[in-house]
Amino acid sequence: MSIAELQAYGYVVALVFLTVALYAYIYHLYTKRKDSDGHDYEEYSNMALKDDITDTPVSEKPKKK
Repeated sequence: MSIAELQAYGYVVALVFLTVALYAYIYHLYTKRKDSDGHDYEEYSNMALKDDITDTPVSEKPKKK
């Protein structure tokens, strides 16, 4: 077995491992959308796009008494 064959096998193994890790991470993100405080941070994804002064806030601030 030459070094080129060994590099090719290593490349395939690394590619498969990284692909599985990527899909596992994506699955984790979509199954655990809310953190321990109950916040769904996916609603904040458009905050950078909707930042005009006339746009509605992403979340309401609690009123102080």
